[in-house]
Amino acid sequence: MYQTSPQLDKNNRLRHLLTIDGLTREHIVEILDKAEGFFIPKSGQIIQTDTLQGKTIANLFFEPSTRTRSTFQLAAQNLSASVLNLNISHSSTSKGESLRDTVLNLQAMQCQLFVIRHGSSGAAHFVAQQVNPFVAVINAGDGCHAHPTQALLDMFTIRKHRGDFQKLRVAIVGDILHSRVARSQIHALQLMRAGEIRAIGPKTLLPAHLEQLGVKVFHDLSQGLQGVDVIMMLRLQTERMQKGLLPKGNSYYRLYGLTSETLAMANPNALIIHPGPVNRGVEIQSDIADSPNAVILDQVTNGIAIRMAVMSLLMENRLS
Repeated sequence: MYQTSPQLDKNNRLRHLLTIDGLTREHIVEILDKAEGFFIPKSGQIIQTDTLQGKTIANLFFEPSTRTRSTFQLAAQNLSASVLNLNISHSSTSKGESLRDTVLNLQAMQCQLFVIRHGSSGAAHFVAQQVNPFVAVINAGDGCHAHPTQALLDMFTIRKHRGDFQKLRVAIVGDILHSRVARSQIHALQLMRAGEIRAIGPKTLLPAHLEQLGVKVFHDLSQGLQGVDVIMMLRLQTERMQKGLLPKGNSYYRLYGLTSETLAMANPNALIIHPGPVNRGVEIQSDIADSPNAVILDQVTNGIAIRMAVMSLLMENRLS
């Protein structure tokens, strides 16, 4: 079991971003507002600044990633930072070097911020415990534990399109058991005081403790979607599953896929989000993923601004 590394400094400012749990609503609003400032209002384009000029950011991705790694790289470049993308399969870790030694060597190369994606829960916390006080760590997804920047970009997207969280019923659908995104999302929605949070899926893919977190649990998709304002669809993380957790054949899509029929149960113009990658015909009907109500590509764009906001805040807090 990993030891918890403090995310906040003595002044209650972010030192690292490791998980949503432990943050306050004020921390989230600060990040969302800062991200909004990176957009040009009329065009919606993201600005480029020299905020992190002279800083070096190391992307350490021990798991495959397209959107997350690319948007972190673009975010760093938009802030004028130098970016080091470590090719894990050709790095010394493939020769037996420990994660700690890898990080300490990169720290000695004057890397000031580490973005960590790792298959083991707690890896980012571990790295945060190893680095010196002037180095920051961002968790880009660790095991089934947390993915805080994904939750933040989803919060940004929901606020942008629907405004006040307190008026919203939000449904999270699918493989919540294995989803680090869902865990971070639930914590963020609670901090933003969402009106109601629902979890929908088969019993085998829902954690047992959800109701203790104030989440309403449904095993019937049509029932769970009734009257919701935001629908978050999750992909099936079959790479993390044991056999027997899923119905055979296309039964999952028939029971839990977002189709025209099941979408009709939600409020008109319900917002549809998805952390990606989207598996069409598995968790969502293809034309629904491309519909005006689905803001999946907007989430990707928002992810650049959110990651710019987190990086710049962490570095500002280091210098002040």
